[in-house]
Amino acid sequence: MILHALPSLLQMTAQEDGSNPGQGLTALQTILYFVAAPMALFVAITVVVLISTADRSKIRKSDLSRID
Repeated sequence: MILHALPSLLQMTAQEDGSNPGQGLTALQTILYFVAAPMALFVAITVVVLISTADRSKIRKSDLSRID
């Protein structure tokens, strides 16, 4: 049963007519694009959020805005 499906599976990986695939990525490029870049973006967003929501205990506008 698997042998009958093998030719159709091999054809699924074939390129369509008129397609012009570019060069493949190196291992370093793959790691940079799919691991390092998303992690750097996550860290950058995290830092921006932490800075924008930092405790501003020195600047008190009103005692009504906090609960003790």
